[in-house]
Amino acid sequence: MGDKNQYSGDYTENNQVEQPQPAPQRPKKKTMSLKKVFLVALAGGVLGGGIVIGGCAVYNRYSSQTVTQDNRKGKTVTSNIKVTETNQATKAFNKVKNAVVSVEAYSSSDNSLDSLFGNFGGGKSAKETSESEGSGVIYKKSGNTAFIVTNNHVIAGSNKVEVLMSNGKKLPATVVGHDAISDLAVLKINAQDVTEVASFGNSDDIQVGQTALAIGSPLGSEYATSLTEGIISAKKRTIDVTNSQGVTTGQETVIQTDAAINPGNSGGPLINLAGQVIGINSMKLSSTGTGSGSSTSVEGMGFAIPSNEVVSIINQLVANGKVIRPALGISLIDLNNIPEEQQQSVLKLPSSVTGGIVVAKINDNSPLKGSGIQKGDVIVSLGGKKVTGLASLREALYAHKLGSTVEIGYYHNGQEKTTKVRLTLEANDQNTTAASNEDGN
Repeated sequence: MGDKNQYSGDYTENNQVEQPQPAPQRPKKKTMSLKKVFLVALAGGVLGGGIVIGGCAVYNRYSSQTVTQDNRKGKTVTSNIKVTETNQATKAFNKVKNAVVSVEAYSSSDNSLDSLFGNFGGGKSAKETSESEGSGVIYKKSGNTAFIVTNNHVIAGSNKVEVLMSNGKKLPATVVGHDAISDLAVLKINAQDVTEVASFGNSDDIQVGQTALAIGSPLGSEYATSLTEGIISAKKRTIDVTNSQGVTTGQETVIQTDAAINPGNSGGPLINLAGQVIGINSMKLSSTGTGSGSSTSVEGMGFAIPSNEVVSIINQLVANGKVIRPALGISLIDLNNIPEEQQQSVLKLPSSVTGGIVVAKINDNSPLKGSGIQKGDVIVSLGGKKVTGLASLREALYAHKLGSTVEIGYYHNGQEKTTKVRLTLEANDQNTTAASNEDGN
């Protein structure tokens, strides 16, 4: 008998013998299934592990190469392919650019002690010189003389003016005439170096949205003949005009553009794509007050004097050295500054009247004396043109020559009337608008 503690099998917890199981048999290999596995694995590698496989490929390809030590192999050349594109803006600029100049104005004042108390020690008196820079455009050449239009505020108060030509040559200039109301001035120079003259287009023909190009010397002659491009934003925009002290001197009807206009562009031309001058750049709006001493920054709002007005003014400046304008000899208030309630209760205006000029005072030398127009009447037309405010009154008035007779339409005690007036009074350039919104005209 054998030892009863020896068994051929394993002893379980239930004291039962677990019979050994036969080893499982491996399935037979099938060629087709291996191919399927390989294709699946390959697809998985491409889609899911492509970065790793690709990375290995790149590494294996470049690991056996070294970076060149000869830096001369990095040498390159410019292309010999010529780009011949020339757009219309470029053609317009090339047509005018040599007629655009920089204008430099100088004013000198003697602030030395010698000027106050005599010459101490026989030395020279000290001079304080200030400089103003702007732009201009040559518009006429006659014999040995060339004429340039610029802004009045560029040369105002100066006793010396020089012009920097497009070729870099600086020439002395003489002031032919200037006009503070229109902010225009005419200069003349020797025409020997003048190779190009600009022509004026009709500013009445411009359209909102058409391309406009501004040429000038922004920030001074260092950036002379700079070109900026934009569009016509408004054909006739009425804006307030202020003097150097910030006092409003009236209103002006101008062309509005979003072409970049900066200090130094003043007096330069605004041109169309035909290369014609359609305006003289005069100012830009850089900020606007919003109350409580704060202001809002403004971009893309530049203004130019329309070419039709420019031509009229500079022809008078050349002929007379000044602009001779008729005047009504009155103090006035824009109707829009009168509360609507008072327009009806005090001025007796019908509700259909929405614009005009209120006569606040009639001067002794006014051509309106004896015309029937009285204080408190509202002028609504002059010379057949509608008057809606100060700007439209000046435009209508300045369209006539001194001594001409015009018909004036007005309201008196609510009744519409007309009268004829002979313009005998000449305007001067010293009229200013007071804080009460009254204006001598």
